[in-house]
Amino acid sequence: MTLSQTKPIKLSVFYVFLISCFLFFLGQQNVNAQDYNQFKGEIIDNNSRKPLVFATLTLANSNISTISNAEGKFSLKIPKETSNGQLIVSFLGYKTKTIALEDLKSGNNKIYLDITITELSEINISIPKDPRALVLETLKKRGENYFNDPTLMTAFYRESIKKRRKNISLSEAVVNIYKAPYSNTRNDVVELYKTRKSTNYSKMDTLALKLQGGPFNALYVDIMKYPQYIFGVDLLKYYEFTFDHSTRINNKLIYVISFKQNETTNDPLYRGKLYIDAEKKILTSAVYSLNITDKQKAAKLFVRKKPNRAKVWPTDVAYRVDYREKNNKWYYGYSSAILEFKINWDDRLFNSVYSMSCEMAVTDWEKNTTKESPKGKNKIRTSIILGDEAFGFSDPDFWGEYNIIEPEKSIESAIKKINRQLKRSKGNGSSAKP
Repeated sequence: MTLSQTKPIKLSVFYVFLISCFLFFLGQQNVNAQDYNQFKGEIIDNNSRKPLVFATLTLANSNISTISNAEGKFSLKIPKETSNGQLIVSFLGYKTKTIALEDLKSGNNKIYLDITITELSEINISIPKDPRALVLETLKKRGENYFNDPTLMTAFYRESIKKRRKNISLSEAVVNIYKAPYSNTRNDVVELYKTRKSTNYSKMDTLALKLQGGPFNALYVDIMKYPQYIFGVDLLKYYEFTFDHSTRINNKLIYVISFKQNETTNDPLYRGKLYIDAEKKILTSAVYSLNITDKQKAAKLFVRKKPNRAKVWPTDVAYRVDYREKNNKWYYGYSSAILEFKINWDDRLFNSVYSMSCEMAVTDWEKNTTKESPKGKNKIRTSIILGDEAFGFSDPDFWGEYNIIEPEKSIESAIKKINRQLKRSKGNGSSAKP
């Protein structure tokens, strides 16, 4: 069975962003059960009591971290020798909370975060009255506020497939992204630099589950480069926008805009929050999810092929994108996406529960002064299945001593590892990019 990532297709009234990946378990190294303590729980908005999706939990002074899933739940493993550490819990627009490990239970931890609110009356800039107009202005300013030169980015990409909590397929790649300027509609081009994978199909049912799209699944979450997939001209009229609150991130005043599809629209659209710089009208982050109330319609967006005796539908679909600033220009820095779904077999009593996840983080970039990009076989297709392209544990000299894909290793730690190997490759005079 293949989950599809394709160009948007025309439905009855709108275009839909087809991206197929998703569920997030980040954390420290994969260790034996007797070597760690495990903590489980959920991150919750203290006011609304709603779960916080993609909240970050980090063990202070370490690379150990995790991110809450689409239900706000987390699972974190801490080495037993670290019994007196401090857990830092953070979420965009909320007050960061620090918790002593000794105060945590093994399960059912409920961590409540409070919104950081800045009263609009305290702001010395003009306050927009129409949140929809603010979103439109932000989109129009993308050529002014974001990279407007061809750029070559190095990024680390990871995707995984799980059956319940057991890993089935894990793939990692270092990719070159030939990023087109934000001011034009030219698509980005992606080139694989290094790949590796680990697959255990024995844990699957009688089907081979594959994720189509590879790095494009994460790349297309870049709303400012690809607004047509969520806020296209034909789509905006189907959304309602409201001012949620304001906050400060990195000492910048940020408007938080909530959006959702209007009640008269039946086809699945998105709901979430946009974090917009109040002064320069810049989208700094976005967290959103797909409306899957009608599971049959939602299923049609993702499933490319399936056995006739199986019914498949998503139960959670969520996305996140973060932008970074350099020399007063912003650029795509990180994105993640999550999909949980069920398979109901006609001849079986119980459902199968699967999850797919992907994440990508830019680790380095430079201006593409030659404006060249890969062509032919060097350019990967948007229909790529990374698990079929990766070559197991290939190139041990590049991957160094980390020859085991660790599904609960933090991406930040993995990035540091990859950067060391990239620098070493450059130092040895390698002609390969990046």
